[in-house]
Amino acid sequence: WTTIESEPGVFHQLIREFGVEGLQVEELWSLDDTSLGQLGKVFGLVFLFKWTDEKDERPVAADADGVFFARQVIQNACATQAILSVLLNADGVSLGPLLSQFREFTADFPPDMKGLAISNSDDIRGAHNSFARPEPLVPDDRDDGPRDDAFHFISYVPVHGTLYELDGLKDGPIALCGCSDADWLAKAVPNIQERMARYAEREVRFNVMAIVGDRIDAAQAKLAVAQAVRDEAAARLAGGGGGGDAAEAAISGGPLAHAPGLAEAMAALPPTGCAAALSEAVAAADAEIAALQAELHEERDKRARWHADNVRRRHNYVPFVFNMLRHL
Repeated sequence: WTTIESEPGVFHQLIREFGVEGLQVEELWSLDDTSLGQLGKVFGLVFLFKWTDEKDERPVAADADGVFFARQVIQNACATQAILSVLLNADGVSLGPLLSQFREFTADFPPDMKGLAISNSDDIRGAHNSFARPEPLVPDDRDDGPRDDAFHFISYVPVHGTLYELDGLKDGPIALCGCSDADWLAKAVPNIQERMARYAEREVRFNVMAIVGDRIDAAQAKLAVAQAVRDEAAARLAGGGGGGDAAEAAISGGPLAHAPGLAEAMAALPPTGCAAALSEAVAAADAEIAALQAELHEERDKRARWHADNVRRRHNYVPFVFNMLRHL
């Protein structure tokens, strides 16, 4: 198990290589309500900080039924393990065959055996190590002095109405408080901020990432709804009485019938004959369509940058550098 970079593009691709679809990773630059509100559906948080050996008096939850928790039994795996802690505790996520089978296989394992199962999984380790930094020389195990600072990842996830902190270096999950799907994120933030404040005098390097729903998928769904509403409003404005393809999709089980918000948006449209109100509805839909198209363009550009960065990370430039130096 090698060290990998703490970058959202790396973690996003790592999740994809586990076979999980419909998710992405967003780096958080602020923990204020506005920033958090822009994330959409959040399945868990991953917090990176510089590890220090300190005593934690908080008890672990002995009755955390339904919580996947694995002890970290190997070095350099804490990033992948923190991501797995979110994925394997998330509701409504299509895990794919690899992680579905892994969760089923380890369901009755104690935490240390779950950690060993992660370390012994060739598929999980292979995906992790594919992001290893190429090294010109293989380091030995001698302790010749200070090494890279030891950073550690922990996860915050809601499971069955309780907010948990999952730290693979602990003996078990730590139950922080009761929560709901609507307020767990707001309750997790003070715990992260308290940790940051505790370490602030000697450390300023922190990183918080959120595992969220795929923002391209979400924007495409909203765009389809906005376009359907715009078409229906335009049809009513033209005097056709509406009831076109968009309305039919919302009412009779068409491809958009279960799109979030479509039925409500259709019901809120002014009736035929209300020209001024329908003109406003068309203009509002046009503005929303333009904003969603811009959001899609931005997200696709970001994915393209992530892909290019990952290609560079995975390419071994060492032979090229050696050969170039030989010819100087």
